[in-house]
Amino acid sequence: MGMGIGEIWSQVGSIMASIMFVSAMYERFFPQHLRGYFLKYTGKFSTLFYPYIQIKFHELSGEKLKHNETYQTIQTYLSSNSSKGARKLKAEVVIDSQTPLVLSMDDNEEIVDEFNGIKVWWSANHTTSKSQAFSYYPVSDEKRFLTLTFHKRNRDVITTSYIQHVLEEGKVITMKNRQLKIYTNNPSNNWWGSRTSKWSHAIFEHPARFETLAMEPEKKEEIINDLVKFKRGKEYYAKVGKAWKRGYLLFGPPGTGKSTMISAIANFMNYDVYDLELTTIKDNNELKRLLIDTSSKSIIVIEDIDCSLDLTGQRKEKKEKDDDENAEKMDPVKKAEKEEQKKSKVTLSGLLNFIDGIWSACGSERIIIFTTNFVDKLDPALIRRGRMDKHIEMSYCGYEAFKVLARNYLDVESHDELFPVIGKLLGETNMTPADVAENLMPKSITQDSESCLKNLIQSLEIEKKKAEEEAKKKVEDEAEREKQELNKEKERVKDNEKSEEKEVKENGFTH
Repeated sequence: MGMGIGEIWSQVGSIMASIMFVSAMYERFFPQHLRGYFLKYTGKFSTLFYPYIQIKFHELSGEKLKHNETYQTIQTYLSSNSSKGARKLKAEVVIDSQTPLVLSMDDNEEIVDEFNGIKVWWSANHTTSKSQAFSYYPVSDEKRFLTLTFHKRNRDVITTSYIQHVLEEGKVITMKNRQLKIYTNNPSNNWWGSRTSKWSHAIFEHPARFETLAMEPEKKEEIINDLVKFKRGKEYYAKVGKAWKRGYLLFGPPGTGKSTMISAIANFMNYDVYDLELTTIKDNNELKRLLIDTSSKSIIVIEDIDCSLDLTGQRKEKKEKDDDENAEKMDPVKKAEKEEQKKSKVTLSGLLNFIDGIWSACGSERIIIFTTNFVDKLDPALIRRGRMDKHIEMSYCGYEAFKVLARNYLDVESHDELFPVIGKLLGETNMTPADVAENLMPKSITQDSESCLKNLIQSLEIEKKKAEEEAKKKVEDEAEREKQELNKEKERVKDNEKSEEKEVKENGFTH
């Protein structure tokens, strides 16, 4: 017959009393200095029968007990499987993440992972410190750590391949889930202090995608392929001995989508954006320090570089030299204004070194983008291949780009009557994608897609007429200029003839 409930509890109580008695005897008869030896040799003895190895990863590490990046990466990796394998979960809010609420296994919980047929166990643990010692770096009494348990026969695989796999996957998940940021550089006089930094940032939420980018499909595909090849090029860049970076020059008239292209690249690559304002940088040394403070997997942008600084590489005109020489004669107000304009001492040489000099290798997987409306103004050394590896012309809106915009703004794929008219007009008229988009955007709730397309046709016809008139005026101005030049030449010949006649009369002979 089975035992009753009372008998079971009686035996449990007896066992607990025995354990407490043994524990008391241990505390009484084993001196403190012998306990270490006892635990040491009992541990060695137990390993003969316990074939598992444990590795601990602590949340805090180092003398100052800073957060351990490895712990965070492993926790990110495990959290992707925790909600499936763990019964007790804890929720944490993660800042700057697309998934701000993250579920991870709770304390004293365990989950199982598998790698190449090898089973391992992860557990979340914590200890409570009893130390009352004062520390300059105060920390919580609780110390958390993750424990990895595996069979000792798999030691080599786990300590090399598996842990590396966990760290790499954790970093990939972190990069995928993180919220993109856009940075701008702070003036150097604000760099000092415990809460200040060289860069200020905001959440980057620009919705641009290559799917919605108004550009010819072949050109768009070429850019995407180039970006994919760059992203997968870590081993290739190491093989050829180049820093893992790539330069893009975006040039074309205003309104052709250069800034939108940068946003599309950032979203496609999942890179942060550093918008570098050169005019606030005092010298080349500050430029280097800003570069060092940027992260890998990022895009460094200098927009309208032809307007940022005098980087044309040309020598000063004589007038500028004369102005400099006469600076001493200026009144104090004008002199101060001129000095303010010249406060940035970033040079062309400094910028070139920033792009592909020794310091450019501080970090990896970076894209550097210049934009300009006037590519001819830039020094050839600044935009040569190797610095700006790929030159992308952002041109006026073509028919294929228009179809993308019509789909984006009007959800219209085709129109048998109006699309051919628009295609013909776009081939005869220069209109930027920004202007085309503005014409396609409905201005009221009663405006339908057909009226928007007709508005675009009307605008294109106006632009075409305006362009024809400008071309006609240009021809007329050119003809008038040639006529004036011809009249000037006739006057000059006539003056020469009069001068010769006068000389003959005065000297009495001809040449």
